[in-house]
Amino acid sequence: MAIVDGPLAWIVSGKSKALQFRRVRDELKQGENIMARKNVPAIVSALGILTSIITALVSAVRKQGGTDTDIYRLATPEGESIIEKIAALIVQSGKPIEQLVENCYKVLVDYGQTLQRMIANGKYDYVNSDITSGNFPTTGNGKQEVVVELVHFGRDMASDAVLKEFEARGLCAATLPELLAFGTTHPEKQREFPIVALGSAWQYRDGDRGVPYLDRDGLGRRLSLGWDALRWDDICRFAAVRK
Repeated sequence: MAIVDGPLAWIVSGKSKALQFRRVRDELKQGENIMARKNVPAIVSALGILTSIITALVSAVRKQGGTDTDIYRLATPEGESIIEKIAALIVQSGKPIEQLVENCYKVLVDYGQTLQRMIANGKYDYVNSDITSGNFPTTGNGKQEVVVELVHFGRDMASDAVLKEFEARGLCAATLPELLAFGTTHPEKQREFPIVALGSAWQYRDGDRGVPYLDRDGLGRRLSLGWDALRWDDICRFAAVRK
């Protein structure tokens, strides 16, 4: 084999490298084209899913009496909170059904009863003396079946942060009558963890707010008041109902 050196060798070597570069480039392009063709079904499938979701959402809004204007709001700043609520519901519904059922409890709230009777029905071992009909007037009529959901965040929470999270999830904080109905129907739950009802509060003379909650002291079951300004421990559950 002849040995090429000097300027001619540089030219031959340069051409060889250029050919190698073009070959590698062509192979990469070919690979990209193959990958693109392989991804086409995935892309089409994703577009189909998005179309199905949008179509179902529009249909659901119209079934509820909504209009195109309601749909358009999702694309405005006002729609951000609505999208957050939808996202929260999607995440919530994605949990195992056993967990969802475990955290929800049916109770019968009798608004015709006095607060004293509601408390007596719960057979608590201790009741804070400030939980009276004067401090916590009740509203509502007749008997209503309510589903109480116990929400657990797994971290210390301020009351305002809990209420903000409830708003995003489409929940309302349970009131004292709902908490008492829960305590009567499911008396052992408060032995496991404190259960807070942020839907009712009584303001002290110094401006602090007392919020009712169920907990235990040893083996005893208590109906207590907690300071709304303090952070609630990570063990607490917050009673809520759907809007």
